[in-house]
Amino acid sequence: MPQFNAGTRIKSAVCSSELMVIAAPKSDIDLRCGGAAVIDMGADAAGEIDPQFKDGCALGKRYVSENGDVELLCTKPGEGSLSIGDVGLAIKEAKPLPSSD
Repeated sequence: MPQFNAGTRIKSAVCSSELMVIAAPKSDIDLRCGGAAVIDMGADAAGEIDPQFKDGCALGKRYVSENGDVELLCTKPGEGSLSIGDVGLAIKEAKPLPSSD
């Protein structure tokens, strides 16, 4: 399992998804897309998407882990959904603006 730094570009090994790391811990993480480990941008993709991780990732959306220590930006959409191990990442919701009375 590799470590990821903010600004690192990665892609899925099983679909067309491309991502940019926004935030990541200094420890190793099992980051996956479509059920397979993500790979460097220059690496060749191979394999098939795990049907349990076929919800897709949307262009321009940010995805975060449950505890918020991992944040990714989707720069190219694809069929695979993002996860750390078997735990899926959620779309980061925009903070509501304060009301102006």
